[in-house]
Amino acid sequence: MKKKISILGSTGSIGVNALNVIKNISQEYEIVHLTGNTNADLMIEQCREFHPKSIVMINEDSSEKVERELINNDVEVLSGRDNLLKIAKNNQVDLVLNALVGASGMEPTLQALNSGVDVALSNKESLVVAGDLIKAAMENTGANLFPVDSEHSAIWQCMVGESITDINKIILTGSGGPFRQRPIDTFVDITVSDALNHPNWNMGQKITIDSATMMNKGLEVIETYWLFNMSVTQIEIIVHPQSIIHSMIEFKDGSIKAQMGVPDMKVPIQYALTYPNHLDA
Repeated sequence: MKKKISILGSTGSIGVNALNVIKNISQEYEIVHLTGNTNADLMIEQCREFHPKSIVMINEDSSEKVERELINNDVEVLSGRDNLLKIAKNNQVDLVLNALVGASGMEPTLQALNSGVDVALSNKESLVVAGDLIKAAMENTGANLFPVDSEHSAIWQCMVGESITDINKIILTGSGGPFRQRPIDTFVDITVSDALNHPNWNMGQKITIDSATMMNKGLEVIETYWLFNMSVTQIEIIVHPQSIIHSMIEFKDGSIKAQMGVPDMKVPIQYALTYPNHLDA
């Protein structure tokens, strides 16, 4: 039986990458629900290719455009945030991939977990804003949270087979962004396009800007705290410009275990979808 998946934010960077992953392993998965904001044209393409049962566009005009174009397709077209939340808490699916941007993704994460549905989480703000509520929801329902961030996916993989009591610290890596070697007296001249030019990763605009300012790494420390039950004093950040080592754990005996790979978001996305297996990519 195919695994049933809802993707929240399917028209964004993570959502598009996730659908590309699923194309390669389509025999294992069924797309049940998709959601987007304003990109009606891309949603129409996704519906024609993946045949979801229903979709939600937050923007009403975009929803109407999708509905007109898919009039002869067997897909339910809805609009608004209330309908997005209904999809998030639909417990007839096996997994919700939350690829929404910013704090708007927090409530859908909670809705899914409170309904007992496993969540593949790209929306780190969910944990930053409401980590305690999310942990409580997981404990109450037994639902799982699978990290999609490359760093947290790396830590998750490094911890397989290990005891948390043997770990001395978690080491998060960061590329340093596009301005790592730029003279600080020229920062006043930085443009938006400069900040969006990440040296290694192809990501959405918000996380790319957050990476340029290194704010993203601060959010990831909070995310690490909630995901792995480690004190903030046990979480270290190092700059690794090549983005090949995605993160590491250091054991109490001084040995270090790292997860390495090319900087491609499709890899951690696929692992979150196929855990505990590493399928052919």
